[in-house]
Amino acid sequence: MPYIEGVEDPEKGTLDTLTPLPVLPVSSKAVIQDAAVGLAVQSGVNEKRMELALAEAKKSPSSPNKPKRRLSRWARFQLWFTTYRKFFTFVVTLNGVGLFLAAMNIWQYPRRYTGAFILGNLIFAILMRNEVFGRVLYWFINTCFAKWPPLSFRLACTSVLQHLGGIHSGCATAGFAWLIFRVVLIFIDHKDNHDAVLVAGVVTNIAVSISIASAFPWVRNTHHNIFERHHRFIGWVGLVSTWIFVVLGDSYDLDTHSWNPDGIHVLRQQDFWYVFGMTILVLVPWFTVREVKVDIEVPSPKVAILRFERGMQQGLISRISRSSIMEYHAFGIVSEGPHAKYHYLICGVQGDFTRSLVNEPPTYLWTRQLKFAGVSHSSTLYKRGIRVCTGTGLGAALSTCLQNPDWYLIWIGSDQEKTFGPTISGLIYRHLWPDRVLLWDSKARGGRPDVMKLIKDAYHAWGAEVVFITSNWQGNKELMEGCKAAGIPAFGTLWDF
Repeated sequence: MPYIEGVEDPEKGTLDTLTPLPVLPVSSKAVIQDAAVGLAVQSGVNEKRMELALAEAKKSPSSPNKPKRRLSRWARFQLWFTTYRKFFTFVVTLNGVGLFLAAMNIWQYPRRYTGAFILGNLIFAILMRNEVFGRVLYWFINTCFAKWPPLSFRLACTSVLQHLGGIHSGCATAGFAWLIFRVVLIFIDHKDNHDAVLVAGVVTNIAVSISIASAFPWVRNTHHNIFERHHRFIGWVGLVSTWIFVVLGDSYDLDTHSWNPDGIHVLRQQDFWYVFGMTILVLVPWFTVREVKVDIEVPSPKVAILRFERGMQQGLISRISRSSIMEYHAFGIVSEGPHAKYHYLICGVQGDFTRSLVNEPPTYLWTRQLKFAGVSHSSTLYKRGIRVCTGTGLGAALSTCLQNPDWYLIWIGSDQEKTFGPTISGLIYRHLWPDRVLLWDSKARGGRPDVMKLIKDAYHAWGAEVVFITSNWQGNKELMEGCKAAGIPAFGTLWDF
């Protein structure tokens, strides 16, 4: 989720060069030669392609910046109308049609069993953000569809995995709409309903509305702690009030206007089992919370490197906090593999939490042992790929290249070795240098490169199928548009709308 205070967000390249440095014309030689060397050690290399790549490397540097061609409106709409928005639109539209038919008294079932539509949507919303479900889904797709299906199918799989949040948001919104509809029906028939049921319904509406409103991107982006407190704790209040609403509603007999104390009747209602499932999904990740030992290295005032015991798979995200239930912050995990001794988090120092890691370094932190899968976890699907990142976005990108010899890293930053220290630099030089990495130090070179030039050259020379990008909002927008114009399949940082 996109945080501003949480500058350590795993899917964004923070600590980028923010001052407007000149864009330097880039010769393709550096990236092509690095990529060509890597190709040479692989079996089944297309020699003709290599010869063309090396010939291109001998050409003179590209001319200074040419005016950029603006993408067509249709292409920009395609980039904007992501799978996230498609999922959201589909879910909300489908529920909207059902709600309209129910409101017009055309479809009777939702009027009798409104709770099923409320809770069915809400349980799907929670499921889409559940770590266990996410890991199982990634495991299934990575196991069954790695490398052999058509590229278009594998790209679609990655897009679905990356944008499950669209189902989360769509189902939560639709569930809230059905909840309002349910309370309106109770108001209309208030003479037949008990006041306690009505009050429980109103309280549930208020709790769910606050939880949804706090998750709007502009709230998350600028007020992370407000988002977390309201989305999580008011969400828990909403879960408790939902239990009360369901139990009271199913226990009150509308015909006799009396309470039915028989719990068996409640257990036989589908509403009860929907809420039970929601509760399990909410609680399971919290059972994995542990306080673990951490060693902190501060190579520069801008970055803290956190070291934890045990190795990890690539493409995972860790949430850490000084408290067991408050202020969790997400970081991409850097690890050499599941059997490594350690894994690392790269934390850009900007917000209060990350600044405290430097000023008052803890020896223990709280974390969920069950890690969340990020989009990079789907890199297993592809035969060869390019991983592009800027600044601390390296944290979300590096493990993919460390653990998969078919992935090439392009990292753009400022004074990288000094800023990020010997631990991270050592991992890169031991495992990637010089065949599978292009490092661009904007401070040493006096400016940032023509990144699209680097991507195009590396993509073709490396024989890549896809490009993964982790950068800030502007960088992500430019690179995604550039890849779209060049016909290069790419996945960038996701900002929920």
